[in-house]
Amino acid sequence: MHSLTKTALSFKGIGRRCVALNRFSETRIICRGLTCAAEHGEHENELYDVIISGGGMVGTAMACSLGLDPNLEGKKILLLEAGNKKVMDKVPDTYSTRVSSISPGSATLLSGVGTWDHIMNMRCKPYQKMQVWDACSDALITFDKENLQDEMAYIVENDIIVAALTKQLENLSDQVRVQYKSKVVKYTWPKSHQVADAIPWVQVILANGQTLQTKLLIGADGPNSMVRREAGIPTVKWNYDQSAVVAVLHLSEPTENNVAWQRFLPTGPIAMLPLSDTESSLVWSTSHRHAEELLQLDEESFVDSINTAFWSNENHSELVETAGSLFRTALSVLMPSAGSARQLPPSVAGIGPKSRVMFPLGMGHASEYIRHRVALIGDAAHRVHPLAGQGANLGFGDVACLTQLLSQAAFNGKDLGAMQHLLGYETERQRHNLPMMAAIDLMKRLYSTNAAPMVVLRTFGLQATNTLPAMKAQIMAFASK
Repeated sequence: MHSLTKTALSFKGIGRRCVALNRFSETRIICRGLTCAAEHGEHENELYDVIISGGGMVGTAMACSLGLDPNLEGKKILLLEAGNKKVMDKVPDTYSTRVSSISPGSATLLSGVGTWDHIMNMRCKPYQKMQVWDACSDALITFDKENLQDEMAYIVENDIIVAALTKQLENLSDQVRVQYKSKVVKYTWPKSHQVADAIPWVQVILANGQTLQTKLLIGADGPNSMVRREAGIPTVKWNYDQSAVVAVLHLSEPTENNVAWQRFLPTGPIAMLPLSDTESSLVWSTSHRHAEELLQLDEESFVDSINTAFWSNENHSELVETAGSLFRTALSVLMPSAGSARQLPPSVAGIGPKSRVMFPLGMGHASEYIRHRVALIGDAAHRVHPLAGQGANLGFGDVACLTQLLSQAAFNGKDLGAMQHLLGYETERQRHNLPMMAAIDLMKRLYSTNAAPMVVLRTFGLQATNTLPAMKAQIMAFASK
């Protein structure tokens, strides 16, 4: 282990007695008869081993994961969050509109940082099956675990995930320091070839004038990442000319509600994700104009639009129906026991109060996840369409991978900000993230038309995949990581 950098503490008042107490996570000062300038960690140029910029789901999970790693014990870790501390003393009476589909792999990560049991005790809805079907044909595909015994994934409100992680950080105060309401205004990067007396670390300057230094800066500050922008990392990105309308739905009658439903409309996918036996979460991706119209509808008309979107066959055509039927018959001859039965989604009776919200959709990918002493995680590195529910899972995968590589580097006595293991993080994550992002983008584009040739093509593809259990198992295995 490297010895910790001792922080020089200055204070005013000759003849005043100050006792400096050194802890590895922060340096505290007890002063008698005066107020110290170094109170609450407000030390100029304080050096950290790791600073995480951004305290959302992924950034807070990163802080917990590093704080619990035994090989990183003694390292100075700081989480900076521009917003307020997310405290949740009790579960809200109403569901939030922003939810995530948490894969088994992400659940394992959250369990490893000691928050999954807390999430399960608060509010969490597992589902055992997913049905995806086309609005322009009868083609469908279902995903489920054998005998419906294991959960495919879990629908959890984002606020509950953040609150559980925040609560765990309170238990890690000796390992991780957190500063809320800390807006970063500037980053200063170390040069590759340092001149004499130059600072070799990343400098982080806050809006309150405080300057911090770190051996490794982790950018977890979202799709409009300041870390990525200031580091000069190029990003490939585009807007989909779509917005997602999200809402909390009240079902017409109680149901086991263990299926995630998604239907591809010509204007974009609509999904209904289970929250409880009586409520589900809506994610409807559509054109900006249609999204605005949906927000303006009265509740009854909005509910009618949802039910129509899930149930109507107005986009079907005789040509596609005939082609699909012939292909389905051929598949049934070749593989008589393959395929799966169609289920009908539950009908919607109402929506939660003030629950309708819309936000624009796009895709983005940083060409590099790392620079010297810098690493990007979560939406700062990659942004995807919500149709596959993989946004949060990709971010949690980044957390698991980066923690493992930093832990190994610390065990070997290496500099945490060195490029060697950071390159390993970039390589491993891009090998997973890029195929996933490409598949999501292809699916989005493939289903964004009702042109007959394209509809026939995707109908054949969906029906063929649905009859191949091994292929479906591979898709589920890849998405569950």
